[in-house]
Amino acid sequence: METNRLSPTLAQALNDQMTNEAHNAQIYLAYASWASDNGYDGIANFLFRHANEERNHMMKFLEYILKRGGKVVVSAIPDPGPDPLNVNDCFEKVFQSEVENTTKIYGIVDMSMAERDWATWNFMQWFVKEQTEEETLAMDLLSKIKVAGGANANNDALYALDLDLGKTPDDAVLAQDVTVEKP
Repeated sequence: METNRLSPTLAQALNDQMTNEAHNAQIYLAYASWASDNGYDGIANFLFRHANEERNHMMKFLEYILKRGGKVVVSAIPDPGPDPLNVNDCFEKVFQSEVENTTKIYGIVDMSMAERDWATWNFMQWFVKEQTEEETLAMDLLSKIKVAGGANANNDALYALDLDLGKTPDDAVLAQDVTVEKP
């Protein structure tokens, strides 16, 4: 008896996204290593934590495919690309990576809706919220870096930013969670 509940197109898209999450983990690992090499231990810690989060996302896709009776296809992970030029460049690249990931997530949501695969559509809603959080966090960090001087930030500003990022929570406050009492 056939137990696969995923269409071939959705199974492919979910496998592709699983690989994309692994790629994002590699990007965060590469940038964390770059930050550590440059003495930014707080930034490195922040990026290492996010690399682990991306690996967890990869595993969510893997488990979902298996639980829906699909076949998991483990593919090669693309190279993370060149090291950042500076802290500003690092977080611009992080933001761009998250925006690209959001676009891919939305594509799977659209596909699941078109195919009326409500289980996959429901599964993907967690990732929709997660991407909103990831983009918000990256935008907040870029705003801090801009205040510090952007690509031309001085060592004192970068030192303060590094200390701050070592303590920055991994979650961002989202618009839907804000109230008059807790802006």
